[in-house]
Amino acid sequence: MCESLTGFVVVGVAIVVGWIIGRIDLLGEHARPVLARLTFFVLSPFLLFVVLAQADVRTLFSALLPVSLIAAVAVIALHAVIARVIWRRSVGETVIGALSAGQVNSNNIGLPLSLYLLGSAAFPAPVILMQLLLFTPVTLAILDAATSARSSWRCTLVRAITNPLVLGSALGASVSVSGVPLPPVLLEPAVLIANACVPVLLISYGISLHGQRVLGAPGRRRDVILASGLKLLVMPAAAWAVAEFVFGLSAQDVLVVVVLAALPTAQNVFNYAQRYDVGEPIARDTVFLTTIGCIPVLLAVTLLLG
Repeated sequence: MCESLTGFVVVGVAIVVGWIIGRIDLLGEHARPVLARLTFFVLSPFLLFVVLAQADVRTLFSALLPVSLIAAVAVIALHAVIARVIWRRSVGETVIGALSAGQVNSNNIGLPLSLYLLGSAAFPAPVILMQLLLFTPVTLAILDAATSARSSWRCTLVRAITNPLVLGSALGASVSVSGVPLPPVLLEPAVLIANACVPVLLISYGISLHGQRVLGAPGRRRDVILASGLKLLVMPAAAWAVAEFVFGLSAQDVLVVVVLAALPTAQNVFNYAQRYDVGEPIARDTVFLTTIGCIPVLLAVTLLLG
């Protein structure tokens, strides 16, 4: 069980390094926006391309995909209704809050934890595919429309299609589906750049924590608490119910989908909030709380179902 904590230790060290950099002001006042743009426009697209290009297409389209999709959509819709209809949040804040509740950290935490808890690093691949090819373009299209002066649907569609994250995901999935392996002369440079994404993103997140107090944003505490509760408790429960009673999956597959659903909020949500300058406190605090809170949840899930 101690080995299952390795993924959290790796993530935690990178975040602490970022916090120290922010505290001593090593990179100056422009560090956060520069690192955010570097991650969004360069590093993340390469990482998504590499992950999906090397994934087994049979794993990508396994039975885990619809279960994970239903659980995520249910939680996202529930948060969106509460935030938009009851609390009257803006469209941008509603999107960031809903993603904080339903988009999981399937890559830099999901991959190592899947290896340590479930015995294989391939299980998060369907969730990665779902989030990158479905959630990402829809999310970016809505955020573009909500934050841009050019609000026509044609411009929004063009920006969504040409977004570097969408392009990287689509190209990677195309390579996986084609079954044609990339030659090392093309793959290795992409892997080199992709490997920089996770540490830079975590360091950028750590820098953003300096000088901030968790749940300190006035008027947004309930957004964070709702998103964290949905992410840590409701989403795993929904995944278990759908897998057990709707799809009748095996005990092993039920464990897999529940573990994936219990993963913390993806740092990419924070990256989107930074990029579009909307809902950043919601994303930042939810990532922090769910990353810590998912440890006992995951341990309980593995004990009950494993």
